[in-house]
Amino acid sequence: MTKKIKIAIDISPTIDGNAVRGVGYYTDNLVKSLQQEIKTNPNYKNWSIDFIKNSQELKAKSYKLIHYPYFDPFKLTLPKNNKTPFVVTVHDLIPIQFKNHFPAGIKGKIKWLIQKNHLKYAKKIITVSHYSKSIINQIIKYPTSQISVTHLGADNSYKIISYKNRLEEVRKKYKLPAKFVLYVGDINWNKNIPGLVKACLKNKFPLVIVGSTATKKDVPNHPWTKDLRWLQSKALKLQHSNDPKFQRSNALILTGFVPDEDLPIIYNLATLYCQPSFAEGFGLPLVQAMQSGCPVAYSQDTCLPEIMDNVGYSFNPRSVSDISTVLKKIWSDKKIRDEQQTLGTKRSKTFNWKYTAKQTLTVYKLILQDEK
Repeated sequence: MTKKIKIAIDISPTIDGNAVRGVGYYTDNLVKSLQQEIKTNPNYKNWSIDFIKNSQELKAKSYKLIHYPYFDPFKLTLPKNNKTPFVVTVHDLIPIQFKNHFPAGIKGKIKWLIQKNHLKYAKKIITVSHYSKSIINQIIKYPTSQISVTHLGADNSYKIISYKNRLEEVRKKYKLPAKFVLYVGDINWNKNIPGLVKACLKNKFPLVIVGSTATKKDVPNHPWTKDLRWLQSKALKLQHSNDPKFQRSNALILTGFVPDEDLPIIYNLATLYCQPSFAEGFGLPLVQAMQSGCPVAYSQDTCLPEIMDNVGYSFNPRSVSDISTVLKKIWSDKKIRDEQQTLGTKRSKTFNWKYTAKQTLTVYKLILQDEK
């Protein structure tokens, strides 16, 4: 009888504060896709994958390989001395790459040095874009030959939706205007939200920002929260403005957390989606938008052109004027929007979790072959 090849995946990102962020989404969808692949693919009939919620479980059993699908430069998440081979998914190193905007403090710097040292012992690194692969190599000098790129995907709930009753139900629920620009995600320096807000206000286009971060209470005054505090202050001023052009329906709407069943509907309702970032590791909302038939405007910086591959319209994120010009071009021309819907849905088909799972299993297999 062939002995089972036992692999462990640390799924703690899906049960802590990262569950509603990109890393939680990645881990959850990867786990589901890996489960399906090893059940149906005869090449992996002797494999088993355990999903581990804490380090004590790792110590209790013997595994051939451990996968850490989350890397935080400022948290001691990697093993100090581990005889079991391991692979790590590093989504990006933005806080290290742009450290002036993400001051870590003495403790943070020490933890980063420890994490960086531990990361070098990984048998391979998985990352989510070729851009991130290059940055990882530059920062920690990890060989590019040992870094594998596996793009993310959007789940099947993101699609073009034609049920008018459902569309109108969600529009009323979040008090969304007839036309609006959409942004989904965190509010950090690299996201460039002030640039997007200013561009939308310049054009008098309603901007809808989806995500729990934007509506956090009692946000501390810290360099990492500078843009979030700016956004909340701007939203408050606009909501209390007596100027009719700044009525809530014509300015800035912060929805807060949106459940999974509503988010694809909001993409469908949006006139266009905009990702104005200075830096991204991947940019999952771009794929979600394209798969939902929503036209996309995006920053020309870092990995975003790699994800879009000439679909949508790009802009210089450091120019409010350039952002507003591109937004206006898509907003005012239905022919462009229809064309981009066709191109975007076609492009989105190149991103899917089945392919990501297959690529990930190939990485596992290469590591196990090297360990023989």
